[in-house]
Amino acid sequence: MNWKQLLSAKRWGYEDRVPNEQFDARSEFQRDYDRLIFSSPFRRLQNKTQVFPLPGAVFVHNRLTHSLEVASVGRSLGRLFYNLMKKQHSNIDEEVPYLQEVGNIISAACLSHDLGNPAFGHSGEAAISSFFTQGVGQKYQEHVSAKQWADLTHFEGNANALRILTHAFNGKDEKGYALTYATLASIVKYPCAAIDGHVKGNHHRKKYGFFEGEKQAFEKIAAELGLKKDPTNPQGYLRHPLVYLVEAADDICYNIIDLEDAHHLKILSYKEVEELLLPLCGGEELRSRLDGLNDTGSRVELLRAKAINTLINGCAEVFANNQDKFLSGTFESSLIDALSPEIVAQMKKIEKISVVEIYNASAVVQIEIAGYKVMNALLEEFVPAYLKTNKTMFDRKIVAMIPAQFHTDKEDAYAKIRAVLDFVSGMTDVYAVDLYRKIKGISIASLD
Repeated sequence: MNWKQLLSAKRWGYEDRVPNEQFDARSEFQRDYDRLIFSSPFRRLQNKTQVFPLPGAVFVHNRLTHSLEVASVGRSLGRLFYNLMKKQHSNIDEEVPYLQEVGNIISAACLSHDLGNPAFGHSGEAAISSFFTQGVGQKYQEHVSAKQWADLTHFEGNANALRILTHAFNGKDEKGYALTYATLASIVKYPCAAIDGHVKGNHHRKKYGFFEGEKQAFEKIAAELGLKKDPTNPQGYLRHPLVYLVEAADDICYNIIDLEDAHHLKILSYKEVEELLLPLCGGEELRSRLDGLNDTGSRVELLRAKAINTLINGCAEVFANNQDKFLSGTFESSLIDALSPEIVAQMKKIEKISVVEIYNASAVVQIEIAGYKVMNALLEEFVPAYLKTNKTMFDRKIVAMIPAQFHTDKEDAYAKIRAVLDFVSGMTDVYAVDLYRKIKGISIASLD
């Protein structure tokens, strides 16, 4: 793989258009960022759970604030990488004209990395998958192919993001959001189909990155950018190198910022947070500044900022110094796991504490259980009703609740199931709960 081809500004749906940025205020990749910021799927992230229940009296991050922060970190990673490459190769701008745009590409990809995640976080993903593995949806296995069944039984938000951005939804622009090929490829963490994913120890196949319906779309992107085929999977590809920086930005944010939220909610004390973050901030060198702050919230903010700065600089340096491995697809770990042993050990410690104290906190578990039940119940109503040939009056009324953009003219079971999943997975937490209550008769819709 080579950077000149990997950083293509060709735009999805406008492949014949030649970019002309001479008189434009924004580059092609800045346009990607702006299109995402103003999009409906991005706005809906404000009411989707990140970790802690929404809404609450105390501010905690939701999917939207998380995505904005990941985009900020991603832009810094890209800019630092470019500066390091510029030092190593003084004529890099002539060799790779778009390398200076890497920060913009990564920030756009970071904005969209969670677009496909359903309501209630990972619990929502689990609910959709279990509907087909353990629930009413088991009966549809005989109506779809093995590859399609793998999609349904392992719902993946990352693959759903690619679908949202490229699929021609009913009545919408058939070109999707018309993002650049470079941005689209930077979103796909695991460039393989569901049936080829979930391979332990394989960084390119840990999960999967595109549904069967978007396989041809991704193959088109891969061909344009010159992505290499995965030697362990002839049907899949090796990652676009920028995926590592998008992944690092996400890893940095949720590992560090979840601690800040946990402190706000009094799940972790200040002392506990300090012990976890201070080793990432230069140790006791920061002590005098911390002691000068009376407010523990301000101290945590300072620790968070310093820790993120350490991780950003470390990840950018690893990425710049291992270009041959990233371009050949032979770098087999995340960037964070390639940092110094001391930092890696501290990050593992943070991860362990987070699992025990944060992700298993009572409030978190409660929202996961409730979300699981809500999502499963919605699928039990919408999937059978939409797939029935001879619909009852109740079925027709249920189907009428699905917005026109999600309907499909295709008659095969997979296309119809996918249409319902597009609708349900796009719901916010608040909307999903409200619709569940109305369908179950717990609350009655008002005409106000």
